[in-house]
Amino acid sequence: MTSKRIFVTGASGCIGHYIVESLIQNTQHELFLLVRSPNKLKFDVQARPGITVLQADVREIEQYKDLLQTIDCAIVAHTDWGSEDVHEINVVSTIKLMNLLDPDRCEQVIYFSTASILSRENEILKEADEIGSPYIQSKYRCHEKLSELAIEGIAPKLTTLFPTLVLGGGDRYPYSHLSSGIADVMKWIKLIRFLSAEGSFHFIHGYDIAQVVLYLIQHPATERRDLVLGNEALTVDQTIEAASTYFSQRIYFRVPLSLRLADFLIFLFRIQMGDWEHFSLHYRYFTYQNVVSPATFGMTTYCSTLYDVFKLSGLPNGRSQKKRSS
Repeated sequence: MTSKRIFVTGASGCIGHYIVESLIQNTQHELFLLVRSPNKLKFDVQARPGITVLQADVREIEQYKDLLQTIDCAIVAHTDWGSEDVHEINVVSTIKLMNLLDPDRCEQVIYFSTASILSRENEILKEADEIGSPYIQSKYRCHEKLSELAIEGIAPKLTTLFPTLVLGGGDRYPYSHLSSGIADVMKWIKLIRFLSAEGSFHFIHGYDIAQVVLYLIQHPATERRDLVLGNEALTVDQTIEAASTYFSQRIYFRVPLSLRLADFLIFLFRIQMGDWEHFSLHYRYFTYQNVVSPATFGMTTYCSTLYDVFKLSGLPNGRSQKKRSS
């Protein structure tokens, strides 16, 4: 395999860790990792030659314009989750970085957006801009900029990834927002098992995202492509049933949780929700067309079931708990 020069932003995040570790272990590509805080990196940056850590804010990307002219592939995975600088980081700096690449040299740009800005038909969701959180709005607006600008020479080489719900984390990886809260399922499962609700979603593990990215690097785009990352859709009821089975909690009956009841509980307990959260609650079916996972490209998916999710999260199942107590 020919060695490539790969520039990575967001390496200190959950997804970034899985991607960089995969690149370190499975390739000899020369890696340039742009991070604000190198002390957050959990992987060994001295594991092999060809790994360079660049300590800087992505807003200072212009200082690396000469380096970017020599890059074969850029992985743009940095994100701000909603600070006052969210637009500057997620939109302005992203566009600026891509404009600094040499279209004659760069083979591919892999940019991370979010599936939250897409409708069930994989069209851009206008509500993401109108009532989205600052993070959601920034991802929507960056997508619009990429479409409008048609960055000179780079646009045909652009692969936009739209991850669905992201899982991952552990001793060697930062936890995703979702995985950091999975342990709460165990606390509430005795109550949750008796509820029934409409809704569906996809999820994907950081390890599987890294597998897909590695495949894409090995197979550069010949035209612009948009890929939604996720396993097959699951319903909320399937999730509850899988969790109940995993934790050995029998379901004797189910109480339908209607939207009216949900709205009443939100009012009763004075739960603070913004317009985007209300929209998401009523939208319910966060499913997409033609989702891709490692299996799409002939690889083995690392985490494809809810059983995998709970097990990889380190949660003891009901049988394990019974053995320890007996």
